[in-house]
Amino acid sequence: MARRLYYCDHHEIPLPPGHRFPLRKYRMVRQRLAESGFELEQAPLADPSIVALAHDADYVRGFLEGTLPPAVMRRIGFPWSEGLTLRTLASVGGTLGATADALATGWGGNLAGGTHHAFRGEGSGFCVFNDIAVAILWLRARGLVSRAAVLDLDVHQGDGTAQLFENDDSVLTISVHGRHNFPFRKQQSRIDVDLDDGTGDEEYLAVAGKVLARLLEFAPEIIFYQSGVDALATDRLGRLSLTPEGLAARDLLVMQTVRQLSVPFVVTLGGGYSEPIELTADAHATTFQTARAILEPDESWRSGSVLACPPNSKVEESPH
Repeated sequence: MARRLYYCDHHEIPLPPGHRFPLRKYRMVRQRLAESGFELEQAPLADPSIVALAHDADYVRGFLEGTLPPAVMRRIGFPWSEGLTLRTLASVGGTLGATADALATGWGGNLAGGTHHAFRGEGSGFCVFNDIAVAILWLRARGLVSRAAVLDLDVHQGDGTAQLFENDDSVLTISVHGRHNFPFRKQQSRIDVDLDDGTGDEEYLAVAGKVLARLLEFAPEIIFYQSGVDALATDRLGRLSLTPEGLAARDLLVMQTVRQLSVPFVVTLGGGYSEPIELTADAHATTFQTARAILEPDESWRSGSVLACPPNSKVEESPH
């Protein structure tokens, strides 16, 4: 059976010319993964009452009705439109669907989401609702999970996620990000690692190994992966210097750690702004292909994969 992934790029957002949001990448990622044998499904729209588990009800209602003040929409970074509301609800719905898949089959994926700059009562940085926070609180409301971890490897700090769970010891928030990058007012995750501009593969992978060791110690019941690929050297907003090979090695470390923990795992997309944008789409696709190769090791499509590892292989010791 093909692995199911959710997408929401069929909901169009009308943007002004020159807008920095990389709309094209979402369809490009979907096309690459469809060619790789994944099953792609339109994400369902999240119920606003579920969104309100993580967000102020007035903020949710104001966004959906298009009545938020212009200053609030400017902070989000999008002009309001009906297409934006549909795509936003579908982005959250895709993460909820991927979460349900992860509980049922081991892992699930959303070709959107990772909207980690959304706070309880406002959005920021192209993020309206915090899909990962919504999913964690939805699981908790249903009594399905007590301890969750958010592994955020986007180059921008997951400030909204950090603040939403700042007083919640049952959620481990990890953010590895650029020291001098947006957001310029950082929040306090449980584990924050600030990287200097120009950080390359070797240093980055050493840091990743250390935070993954902390993830193992926490022993979560579910892991949410904000798998942004904007740490690439080609990213126009990233300021780090990872190669595509280094980024693929990052994902391999993550998936091997998840396999060792044997807990449900949810992959969300996160950021990526490379020039050309095809480099971002390739890197995003590699993340999901790596998850399939490591977390479904007995499937026949793995034959010949450079990412394959034997079913009885162990996670390599994290670099220090």
